[in-house]
Amino acid sequence: MESVARDTPEKIYRIPIDPTAGLSHASALEAARGTGAKGPVLAQIANVSERLYKLFWEQDASLAEINPLVTTESDDVIALDAKINFDDNALFRNPTISSLRDLDEEDPSEIEASKHGLNYIALDGNIGCLVNGAGLAMATMDIIKFYGAEPANFLDVGGGASDEQVAQAFRVLLENDKLRAILVNIFGGIMRCDVVAQGLVNAARTVDLHVPLVVRLEGTNVEQGRQILANSGLNMIVANTMDEAAKKVVQAAA
Repeated sequence: MESVARDTPEKIYRIPIDPTAGLSHASALEAARGTGAKGPVLAQIANVSERLYKLFWEQDASLAEINPLVTTESDDVIALDAKINFDDNALFRNPTISSLRDLDEEDPSEIEASKHGLNYIALDGNIGCLVNGAGLAMATMDIIKFYGAEPANFLDVGGGASDEQVAQAFRVLLENDKLRAILVNIFGGIMRCDVVAQGLVNAARTVDLHVPLVVRLEGTNVEQGRQILANSGLNMIVANTMDEAAKKVVQAAA
């Protein structure tokens, strides 16, 4: 699907859906016609589309995908594979879905992080990222890649992380055997940078930081925050800008 979207986007047929009305039978038929389907196959594809949308809506899914959906020589329509993602914030409304969770199929680090309210996804690189805010976390990973390295994870600690949450974030990162350096990139908006800096220092003192640590702070009371880091006695590399931080952490991990 990714290659089709990139190379031949005109082959993708899109149908807008009004969430207050749902997917109508007429729209489902229109989508089926967009695939080039005819005859008995047309109604079957429309039926699959309607049922897929019903599942997506009623089970609070964030993704419901059938790929591939094939037709046989006898004009049967069969879903050969499917993928469904569910909104974690809505699982309380779907206990049946929650009961299907198989922890053996999930990354142990991601499971441990979720227990502490951390949004963590393991990746294949060697530079750990500890960031507040999903948008800043994505930008941090992008700039690490821009300078020729690879992020080891996505990790959003949120806007009000406690010392214990930050310490747990460090522990999760340090469990990665491939880790060569950590970049902490914090924007202090609602939270003041001096409070964030003290929390980082407190957390760092409770774990065994055996890799270089680069810290970039920006926002309210940033100078006080940088002074707290400088006076901490910890072996931190402080950067003033995101660009400088990325360069320093890539160099430290080399």
